[in-house]
Amino acid sequence: MGRIHLVAFCAVLLAACTPMQWVKEDATPSQAEADAAQCQQEAWREAQFRSWAYRPFAPILLRDPAGRPYVAWNGPFFDPFGERFMEESRLAQFCMRAKGYRLETIQPSPEKASGGKP
Repeated sequence: MGRIHLVAFCAVLLAACTPMQWVKEDATPSQAEADAAQCQQEAWREAQFRSWAYRPFAPILLRDPAGRPYVAWNGPFFDPFGERFMEESRLAQFCMRAKGYRLETIQPSPEKASGGKP
């Protein structure tokens, strides 16, 4: 059973290291780079605005293990969209998908994969 967990862990680790890029049929690499930069800037601006303007800073009344009440404030642990960096990433991905891009893995060329030797 331990060997199966090790193989699964290695597969997940290798999949996490796979490089990815945004691809669109009618876009040049420079156009894709410019669109990605624009989407990143817009996502940063929106996430900054949301984190301060729309964040629900309402107090919550909780009880400790002894039953005594205390007041806690909302934070990223209460609101899944309250973490600014995750929200920025979601907004940038949404922008790129709205422009017609899709995220794909980069396939290595056969020359680089074999080291260029026959």
